[in-house]
Amino acid sequence: MKAPVKACVFDAYGTLFDVHAAVRAHAARIGAAAEAASALWRAKQLEYTWVRSLMGRHADFAQVTGEALDYVLARHGIADSDLRADLMASYRRLAAYGEVVASLDLLAKGGRRLAILSNGTPGWLADAVAAAGLAGRFAAVWSVETVGIFKPDMRIYRLATDGLGLDAHEIGFVSSNPWDAAGAAVFGFRAVWVNRTGLPGEYASVAAVPQVASLADLQAHFD
Repeated sequence: MKAPVKACVFDAYGTLFDVHAAVRAHAARIGAAAEAASALWRAKQLEYTWVRSLMGRHADFAQVTGEALDYVLARHGIADSDLRADLMASYRRLAAYGEVVASLDLLAKGGRRLAILSNGTPGWLADAVAAAGLAGRFAAVWSVETVGIFKPDMRIYRLATDGLGLDAHEIGFVSSNPWDAAGAAVFGFRAVWVNRTGLPGEYASVAAVPQVASLADLQAHFD
């Protein structure tokens, strides 16, 4: 039997905060392409983080997100600077998933520390945490900007072990991104993949990572 973890560290975007909420807020202005545009925005955003990391050409998450949005708008033939500004503003203050507050409170019982480890910029993360009503729930919020490269670079996960003063196996790590969960497992965290949409498993040859359907199902993995 594994000992209970002493801290839980969360990815932010897609794990705590709904990355599709920004487009939903302006879906009427985008039209029938809104859902496809949102999916492509997320895909390009992630792609650009990996490409920049491999090339050693880092730009922060805000710039990468804007570049991804510019591609999406061009791909769908949308030339609307006001819409672009509104989408970026909405992304900075994304809604949290419905189970987040109750799940965090349950995991924090017994003195377990909670933290965020994210690709986001410090300013964006602060705004998202405040907008979602999560202020005061986290012992720390770490941004990759401290290191200057995106996840899943192993140096990013070390921010949590150093910051919490714990060994990797004492920390539970939660992400909705399978590549992030796999990277965290390789580092040594007790990683869990939040697979909200029932996607096929990935990266089994890299690391075996258990899955849950929502944050509400995490408790059994960390006790």
